[in-house]
Amino acid sequence: MSETTTLPAPVLPPLQIGRHTIGSPVVLAPMAGITNRAFRRLCREYGNAGLAAGGASGATSLYVSEMITSRALVERTPETMRLIEHDEDEQPRSIQLYGVDPATVAAAVRIIVTEDRADHIDLNFGCPVPKVTRKGGGSALPWKRDLFRDIVAGAVREAAPFDVPVTVKMRKGIDDDHLTYLDAGRIAEREGVAAVALHGRTAAQAYSGQADWSAIARLKETVTTAPVLGNGDIWSAEDAVRMVRETGCDGVVVGRGCLGRPWLFTDLAAAFAGHSARVRPTLGEVSATLRRHTVYLTDFYGEEGRACRDIRKHIAWYLKGFPAGSTVRNRLALVNTLADLDELIATLDPSVPWPGEAAEGQRGRAGSPRVVALPDRWLESQSLSDDDQAQVAQAELSVSGG
Repeated sequence: MSETTTLPAPVLPPLQIGRHTIGSPVVLAPMAGITNRAFRRLCREYGNAGLAAGGASGATSLYVSEMITSRALVERTPETMRLIEHDEDEQPRSIQLYGVDPATVAAAVRIIVTEDRADHIDLNFGCPVPKVTRKGGGSALPWKRDLFRDIVAGAVREAAPFDVPVTVKMRKGIDDDHLTYLDAGRIAEREGVAAVALHGRTAAQAYSGQADWSAIARLKETVTTAPVLGNGDIWSAEDAVRMVRETGCDGVVVGRGCLGRPWLFTDLAAAFAGHSARVRPTLGEVSATLRRHTVYLTDFYGEEGRACRDIRKHIAWYLKGFPAGSTVRNRLALVNTLADLDELIATLDPSVPWPGEAAEGQRGRAGSPRVVALPDRWLESQSLSDDDQAQVAQAELSVSGG
């Protein structure tokens, strides 16, 4: 008699973003200077490997570009046009747009869809960086409900004829006294977005403290027709599964947790398929990933020197918890060529095992709470005044990002 193999039950069904079925309900968060084509390729490779580790097949996660400034796209600046490029096998192709002027955002979406440059567009309403919020953008923008509505409605209107879904990523609000996420969720749902993602922090928190997962649960109760995605403090596959169970969210968005650890997407794919397989790489395997990342950056930039300068910021994340030594770490942070990198990697002991807890947990800068930089008199009303309109019309001119 043949044995019957019982497969574990998936934690969640596939995530539906418009016409796209995302088998592993995980989204790579857009991160400026991080989620370029090279890093997305690396994460995608590990995510696909996770399908095999979990015994699943045919599933993918969604890997979103770094934030693209709408005005720069409309003006077709060379750097922006390069940033929105995708690998041939990258499906769905995903771009995140930032903007504060409805006409400019709509024009940027029109370029993307009419020129077939992406299959999914995400709108950034979560950035807490002062140069963005000071102009009324990012996490400051949903406070102005009419402006938020106009931007979302315009983007959906331009994308809908091409069957390109539009999603929204946001924070809880400006600070605890000026929360916006429930109103913004209702507006976004009414205007036809394909999903809403919430980072459970305010702009004032930046990345400090703990993410408020209960806010994700409240948003899920409020938004009933579009998927709700949770973001914040997902450092492991176990964190992701726990967020789903505690909040009822339809999927997760992972940002800083994958810095220097793209194999987190292997773990996530396995975990959501109901399997316990996890990646625990040796120092040799981590070094090989670091080198592969650098090679992909060389392809992305078309220049080895620029790729090596870029990889420097990733080195501390890759080596977190490993006994690499300060001298080697410092020298790695000064590499200029792949030959330099190879020489230093050769000094590392490839047999050193995964250091466990020392390599886990928070990655990236947490920062500290702060007063949010805002346009003058921004909080006096949730509607745009004439002065507000004049400010936001010019805001994108002073915000770089592609």
